Amino acid sequence: MEANSVLTYIQSHGYIVLFLSLFFGIVGIPAPEESLLFFVGIFISHAQLHLFKSLFFAISGATIGMVVAYVAGYTFGSPLLFKYGHYIGFHRRRYRYVYRHFRKRAFLLIPFGYFVPGIRQLSPYMAGVVRFPFLPFLFLSFLGASFWICLFIFVGKFLGERIHIPLHVLPWITLLFFSLFFIALYVKNRKQK
Repeated sequence: MEANSVLTYIQSHGYIVLFLSLFFGIVGIPAPEESLLFFVGIFISHAQLHLFKSLFFAISGATIGMVVAYVAGYTFGSPLLFKYGHYIGFHRRRYRYVYRHFRKRAFLLIPFGYFVPGIRQLSPYMAGVVRFPFLPFLFLSFLGASFWICLFIFVGKFLGERIHIPLHVLPWITLLFFSLFFIALYVKNRKQK
C-alpha cells in the first residue's frame, strides 16, 4: 500500500481508528498505544486531526476498554481462576494475597498503570476479579486515561510544531515503530523460553 493512501486512511478514519486501537489495546490485544498517541499529536499540529475530538475518542476508547475488562474480570475472572488456576500455579492462598494487595494499591495501580504496558491490560481484569467498587474504578480509569493520553498527544503536538516532519513520512515511521514493537515482543518471548 502506498504511503499517501495510508495517510489518507488515517486522516479520514482517524478518530474511529484511535478509539478502536485504544479500546483493543486495553482489553489485551497488543498495540503500541503510546506511538499512536504521539503521532496523533503530530497530526494535530499539522491540522490534520482536531485536538478535542482526538482527546474525546482516545479517552473514551481507553475508558470503555477498562470497563469492558473490569466487567469480564468481575463476571468470569473468579470462576475461571478457581476452576483452572491450578494449571498456572494460582490457588486460593494466592488469590487472598492478590486480593489484599491489589485492593490496597488499586488507587495507584489503576490510574498510573496506564504508563506500564501489561499493567494497564491486567489491572482492570484484576479490579473486577477482586470486586473493587465500580464507581471508584471508573473514576480512576477515566483520570488515568486522561492524564496518559493528554501527555502523549501534547508531546507529539509540541514536537510536531517545532520539528518539521513531512506528513507523507509518518506512515513509514509508524510502520517502523510497529515493526520494532513486534521484534521486541519476539525477542522477549525467546528470552523467556
